[in-house]
Amino acid sequence: MADNEELAASVRAALARTGDIREVKMFGGIGFMLNGNLVAAASRRGLLLRVGKARQSEALAQSGARPMVMRGRTMDGYVYLDSPALSTQAVLTGLRLAVAHVQTLPPKTKRKPKQRKEKRK
Repeated sequence: MADNEELAASVRAALARTGDIREVKMFGGIGFMLNGNLVAAASRRGLLLRVGKARQSEALAQSGARPMVMRGRTMDGYVYLDSPALSTQAVLTGLRLAVAHVQTLPPKTKRKPKQRKEKRK
């Protein structure tokens, strides 16, 4: 994949018939939410997938896959597919694992915005 816009378009096409998908800017790219839960995020770093602990070893078996590390801590259940290794097949395989995991999660409800307290005069 050439860039994150092409990667995002590929993810968007692959998730088109998956369900209630919403796009959110996050992680320096575009996050794809299924029923309010993160499935994947496309950015210049590659493709972040939420595959869950049970599918993590299968996801890491792909070429170019590595665990997600945030602030020095490995995040269980999350895997990055590095940009140079991304092919259409790698994206589809990774998304299949991620969607299977996220479909087991309960849908998230939208949070109500916090009420601001009015200043006393």
